[in-house]
Amino acid sequence: MNDILIDYIQNNLLDADEAFQLTADEDLLSSGLVDSVGMMNLIAFIEEEFGLPIPPEDMVIEHFITVENMVNYLERRKSN
Repeated sequence: MNDILIDYIQNNLLDADEAFQLTADEDLLSSGLVDSVGMMNLIAFIEEEFGLPIPPEDMVIEHFITVENMVNYLERRKSN
């Protein structure tokens, strides 16, 4: 799951040069790597790729600030 998310973000949302390698613990939001439109695109990708709808009340910074947080959130959602 980590690799899928990192690959999507790296290839579709970042304007960074190709030498930049996103890590699972990189702060996507505070650093400005991903803006609000990018985050909505990422959420749509997650819902489609993993088949997990994300309710509006779960669209909080704590769940999406890093890839690691996203994976933890998604694993909890899958187990419920």
